[in-house]
Formats: sequence, structure tokens, C-alpha cells
Amino acid sequence: MKLQLILLTLTASLFLSTPVLADTSAERLSDQETTEMVQLYVNINSASAEKMADLLSGIGFAKAQAIVAYREANGAFLSVDDLVLVPGIGAATLAKNRSVLRLAD
Repeated sequence: MKLQLILLTLTASLFLSTPVLADTSAERLSDQETTEMVQLYVNINSASAEKMADLLSGIGFAKAQAIVAYREANGAFLSVDDLVLVPGIGAATLAKNRSVLRLAD
């Protein structure tokens, strides 16, 4: 009985003196949630194709290159809505990205 009490006391003291580490796996944010919290912006008049492909939803590298090519051939976009003038970019893609698109930094 006395031995059990000693063991219980030792176990309790070890438990109470050991820092508890939180399980961060459930607390980690997904890339999308982090992006939403940080709220990155993409300047379609100056961003590289790589940056647009990385940060815009539904825009791969080929479409991002088309945006850059359109911009180089036609000059700066005057409105975010002008993005639909780029072949392969439709209203749905514009709508998904509208909140992060900018014309200037």
C-alpha cells in the first residue's frame, strides 16, 4: 500500500512537472487557410507568370503566361474585368480570383 502511494506520488509529480505539448497537427492551417488569412494580392500588371500560377486559383503556368503575353501585346490592364479578354480566362476564373487581383501594388 505504501509502495503504491509512493509510485502514485512520483507518477503525479512527473506528470505535473512535464510540459504538455499541444498536438499541432489539428491546429495547423492548410495552405488555402493561410493564404486567406494573409490575403495576398496579385498585381496583374506586373506579376510574373510564376507568381500568378502560384497564387491564383484555376490559373496554371500556361494561362499565367497567356496573361503576361496579353499584357505585353496590349499594355496594362485598365480594369480587373479586362482579364477575361485573355484567351482561356473566363468569368468563373475571374470571379474565383477577384478578391486578390489588383492593378497596382
